[in-house]
Amino acid sequence: MSRSGQEPQQAPLEVGDEVVVEVGPIAHGGHCVARHEGRVLFVRHALPGERVLAKVTGGSAKNRFWRADAVEVLEASPDRVEPPCPWSGPGACGGCDLQHVAVPAQRALKTTVVREQLSRLGGVEVEVEVEAVPVPGRDDDGLGWRTRVQYAVDASARAGLRAHRSHRVVGIDRCLIATAGVQGLDVPARRWPGVEGVQAVASPSGERAVVLVAAGRREPRPAELPDGTSVVVAREGERPARVRGRTWLSEPVDLPAGPKSFRVNASGFWQVHPGAASTLAAAVWELAGVRVGERALDLYSGVGLFTAVLAEAVGPQGSVVSVESDQQAVRDARRNLHAHPHVRIEPGRTEDVLAALHRSGEVDAADVVVLDPPRIGAGKAVVEQLVALRPRVIVYVACDPSALGRDTGLLAGLGYRLDALRANDLFPMTHHVECVARFVPER
Repeated sequence: MSRSGQEPQQAPLEVGDEVVVEVGPIAHGGHCVARHEGRVLFVRHALPGERVLAKVTGGSAKNRFWRADAVEVLEASPDRVEPPCPWSGPGACGGCDLQHVAVPAQRALKTTVVREQLSRLGGVEVEVEVEAVPVPGRDDDGLGWRTRVQYAVDASARAGLRAHRSHRVVGIDRCLIATAGVQGLDVPARRWPGVEGVQAVASPSGERAVVLVAAGRREPRPAELPDGTSVVVAREGERPARVRGRTWLSEPVDLPAGPKSFRVNASGFWQVHPGAASTLAAAVWELAGVRVGERALDLYSGVGLFTAVLAEAVGPQGSVVSVESDQQAVRDARRNLHAHPHVRIEPGRTEDVLAALHRSGEVDAADVVVLDPPRIGAGKAVVEQLVALRPRVIVYVACDPSALGRDTGLLAGLGYRLDALRANDLFPMTHHVECVARFVPER
């Protein structure tokens, strides 16, 4: 206590400072919570219960919290392992934030995060356990699963991966979470002049493609690539341009009604884990419990994965409205769903399409609603509109537990309760987790 009777003012932390902290619980986002002299630090590369030397990487006196990296472990958790990747760790590649954690413990941490987000943001207590989805044909060690990898290209035309919360490109020789097909394209070893980014894609079908993200109007010069590799140029606001091969790949999926191959643009969205599409399709099928002849909506429908599931379930006696804003995904969906005349594809932003359908009276009710929104979630406008359709069941596929928690609270306020939840580890070595939640009307 100072002579004036007031607490002495704390010296502000600065980026680059190093402090010793006791690490607290896991938080959403791949870091743990710690405190130093009353200040909250979000510490990456740490584990609950550890004592670490943390280096401040971000924050100022105006911020509610600071960011830091654990640069030295003074007392280690029994769940700590040596990261398999030499480019994982403080100041290195920002793609994998849990490589220092044993794979079973990664899932336990993700379970904690899902529960905490649903409790804090959604106001519900749930029993959930994050389950593994093994990579088909190999052991589940958390490696070799990613079928699409986005590389950044530096000023020397070399491809690498970005550091955490940075535009700095980290040079690597290979990405260990990528599949053998992606690694075989050997993107980091090649030069990519005139290119801002390179996406390497390798479908389980055996098809491979490289998408060149063009820098302005410069004409990219593709590197030599293995025979049979398609090359596509992507520019913002334009349709992908074929250099050689095709602009799309076939993505095989084991649907509940049988196997199906989906056409997916090489630069478009598709689940990056080879077991993800089949796992999520089965979860939607089971949780929705769709009946023949029902009316279903698939919102944020992409190339039509869940639309195909719903179309088989309702049969020709029923109907499915599929809503998607990305024009290329809509084009792919029309091809993927052409065998289902009872499917109607509506292009546009979900909230705009729902409002237009309601005003016109074309869709004023639904039995089943499935939605798979982007990471930010559905939000208040969409939740209110879909609840107005009075569905008997809502199945929500979520890649972000905080967005799911917020929307769970919105749905609860409108009379829909969470009554089932599945969570899958579709992104080993990272903090990401995929949930499928079912909501039903309050009785």
